[in-house]
Formats: sequence, C-alpha cells, structure tokens
Amino acid sequence: MELTHLNEKGQPTMVDVGHKTVTERTATAEATVVFPAGILDQLVSGWETKKGPVLQTAILAGVMGAKKTPELIPLCHAIPLDSCKVEIEAVETNCLRIRCTAKATHKTGVEMEALTGATVAALTVYDMCKALTHEICIEEVKLVSKRGGKRDVG
Repeated sequence: MELTHLNEKGQPTMVDVGHKTVTERTATAEATVVFPAGILDQLVSGWETKKGPVLQTAILAGVMGAKKTPELIPLCHAIPLDSCKVEIEAVETNCLRIRCTAKATHKTGVEMEALTGATVAALTVYDMCKALTHEICIEEVKLVSKRGGKRDVG
C-alpha cells in the first residue's frame, strides 16, 4: 500500500483519475457531538438558540461544507455532487449523531465530501451552542460506508 497523493520524489500531487470509469459513488460519514448532562434536554425542547434554529442551520452548513470540500482539502478533486443529505438525531441522553451522505456520478469517490459535511455540521452545532457551555465535545468523525469505485467500505 502506498500514499497516492505523493509523487516519486515525495512531493504532494493530485491523483490522476483520467483513466478511471465514471460510476455512481456514495459515501456516508458520521460525527458525534457530546454535551454535558442536561444541555441536550434544553435543546431538544426547541432547538432554538439566540443564533437561530440549531438543527436546520447545521444541516445547511453541512451541505455547504460538503460542496466546498475541494476549497478546504488541497488535493481533493472538484466533484459535482448529485445529492448531499445531512441528518441529525439525538442519541442517548447527551449525544447528537450527525450523518452526511454524499452522492455523485464521477471518476472518484465522495468520502471527503461526506466527512467534511458531517464535520462542518458538528462545528456549527458547537458554535451555536457554545453560549450554553464550552464543554461540548465533537467525537468520532468517521467514514461509515462508501460505494462505487475499486472497493466498497462498510
């Protein structure tokens, strides 16, 4: 196994995907936001802060983040997304699970878009809720699955 973003001299390089086949590609990533006891209960009742509706804003931010991935990750290909869906749900008594699924018909995958979308949505939740506490923790940002291309994951 080798790193694909380094050339023979060890310098950063964008991967050449010109020879790859266009296929439908899907990736889902997840981020977990953990709140101190009692904070999530306050939010669940209305999900509204002085900055506005937390969930709706985080969903929009996640989609926007996924669309801007090649501007944030230097060697990432610009991929026109066919769709991007961000879902947020309360799990346990103190956690939110943020799940971002990105889809494209392209020569390369959309894992980075899904990971970026989930992360930006989580950061938005933090930003909108930090007035309540700075003890919010974003944990376990991970790729859950990917389909299309050489190999499937998850």
